[in-house]
Amino acid sequence: MENYTYNSFTLQLEGLKVTEDSMYPVFLFFLFSYLFIIFANVGIVVLVCIEKSLHQPMYLLFCNLSINDILGNSNMLPRLLTDMLVPPSERLISYYECVVQAFTTQLFATACHTILMIGLTIRLSRCRTVIANPYCDNASLFKLSCESVFINNVYGLTFSVVLLTASIGSMVLTYIKITAVCLTSKNKSLNSKALKTCSTHLCLYLIMFCSGMISIALHRFPEYTYQRKVSSILFHVIPGGLNPMIYGVQSKEILIQIKWVFLSFCGGYVSWYLATQPRGRGERARTTLPDVCHSSLRSLKPPRSAPLSLPLKPGPKKKKYTSTR
Repeated sequence: MENYTYNSFTLQLEGLKVTEDSMYPVFLFFLFSYLFIIFANVGIVVLVCIEKSLHQPMYLLFCNLSINDILGNSNMLPRLLTDMLVPPSERLISYYECVVQAFTTQLFATACHTILMIGLTIRLSRCRTVIANPYCDNASLFKLSCESVFINNVYGLTFSVVLLTASIGSMVLTYIKITAVCLTSKNKSLNSKALKTCSTHLCLYLIMFCSGMISIALHRFPEYTYQRKVSSILFHVIPGGLNPMIYGVQSKEILIQIKWVFLSFCGGYVSWYLATQPRGRGERARTTLPDVCHSSLRSLKPPRSAPLSLPLKPGPKKKKYTSTR
């Protein structure tokens, strides 16, 4: 007979079960994935905020997407990495902390849906303390109850179907309009750019869709717990890592800004390096390294607002002629 603990405020996370041989490779994989996600998305946000030429609706949407990826992965991955280094019996979390984590996880949907779902969950009494998931979410919380969760299941599945239908419908409509424009336009560069962007977006959407639907469906099948855990983690990690590359680097304007900042940093470093070298040793570098940075900066078209005052190499001064009348 199962031992029940009613309304306990200390819960235990199962986490991701890995063997001792694979623990450190898996830990390093998620650690570097998290660092890349944070670095890439924060870079996109900072670049869009400081550059006035990128204050447009499309780039603000990129910025919003990056903030969403930062919050979603920061809500889950640090706790997952910490739990991998401790025994399962020490992976404890308070009930209120778990509710907050589940609330922020559900924010990937809509705010009103999140509030209602969490409200339907916290009304239930709890008779279990083990959360069979790497992190807290709404489904894991209401599975702690011994009461009937029929209302929660019906509402959750209904909203998932509605959200899925609206998402697929809007995406199909968008692709139809893009295809119509490409068929009527004879601009090869425009068609190539649209095909490249849409194909990568479609692949990313299919990965996110499959992992999300697998996670939702497998919550109803306890025998597939490990597969559900992996899909729920991939639902956050893969889009968070691919979004900056697909939507950020493929954008010509953002790519120009990244090169502009990098080359300006390169020029500043070379100037500092030459200033710290003796005159005899730095003579050769004085004719090579600055020329590389300055030629790269001149070949790169500067942004419209020219936010950075770059130390470009001055050209020859024009001679002034005076009349001798």
